[in-house]
Formats: sequence, structure tokens, C-alpha cells
Amino acid sequence: MSAAGDEKAKQGGWTMTPAGDHAVVDRTMHADVLSADALRRIDHEVAKYPPDQKQSAVMSALAIAQDEHRWLPPEAIDAVARHLGMPSVAVYEVATFYAMYNMKPTGRFKLTICTNLPCALQGATVAAEHLKRRLGIGFGETTGDGKFTLKEGECMGACGDAPVVLVNNKRMASYLNPPRMDALLDELSGAADDPGVRSTRR
Repeated sequence: MSAAGDEKAKQGGWTMTPAGDHAVVDRTMHADVLSADALRRIDHEVAKYPPDQKQSAVMSALAIAQDEHRWLPPEAIDAVARHLGMPSVAVYEVATFYAMYNMKPTGRFKLTICTNLPCALQGATVAAEHLKRRLGIGFGETTGDGKFTLKEGECMGACGDAPVVLVNNKRMASYLNPPRMDALLDELSGAADDPGVRSTRR
């Protein structure tokens, strides 16, 4: 394994054990961390591919695992790897490549705002600064009450709707001038306070 790969393994909580000319990924945590419902959903995705290509469902499987935890702890990545018959390091590489996967815990609502040039020209920069002031955090940070995590995102293909915010990778809120942004935050904050409301997570 390369030095970069070895560093990733250390960050993910792995230990690398030499085995001949190869390295074996060893984990100390092997507990089942995916519910029966999550495994059923993963199997539904696996069924879309030929039997010998079940690893093609890895991105969907990671999204489902993230639904369970709001992020991808190392043991969840292991569980996906075991279920798909893949090396853990291969699944970890996918999880760390795409920004939609959370490699550390997030707030109940992850807010991702696009600040690319077309959106910036339509007020996204102003909207982002308003979000920071209202929440009291910067990009990559989580509010003290655990309700919100703020992320800066790349193009979401909705430039005409800018400013846009993606909520938990699943719901897109558009035309977010400051008053509409405040209304969205009030709605989500209320949902976070209501134990009977289940947030959509990914």
C-alpha cells in the first residue's frame, strides 16, 4: 500500500499487518452495525446488478449506511465491505472520494450551500454569510446544540434556482434570500426539537 493509503488506513482506525508481499487490513471492531432494514435496502440495490458485480452497489450501500448513523463510522464501512465482499480499504476509498459521504459526525441537518460562480452571482455568497451569522458557525462546523452542520458545496445543477441549499443530501431548497433562509432554519430547528419528526438523512 502507498504511504497515502497507509495514512488513510490509520485515520480510519485500521492496523496494517504484513502478510508476505501484501498487507492485510485488520479491524478491532466487527459488531454488526447495520439494521435488518438497512441490509434489505442494500440487497435491493445489489439486485440491480449481475451477481458477480455486487460491488457496483457500493455507493448506494454507503448512502444507506449513512442513513443509519448520519455519518460513516469505520465499523459501518467494514459492514458494507463484508456485505458486498469487498476489501474495507476499497470501500473507504469510495467513501472519502465523494463529498456527499460524512466521514465524521454531523448535526441532525447538514446544510450544503453552493457558492460556485453562477450561484454567487445570484446571491449565494450573501446567503452563505447570512447562514454563518445566523448559525454562529463556519463551513465544516456544527452548532453547539447539534442541530446544524454547514458545508460549502460544488455545483448542484440548479444554477437558475440560486441560492440553493441541499438538506441532508436529499432535499433542495431554492431561491434562498435571507428571509426564506430564516424560514427554512426555523422549520428545521422546530423539526429537530420535535422527537416525533424523523429527519431525512444521508
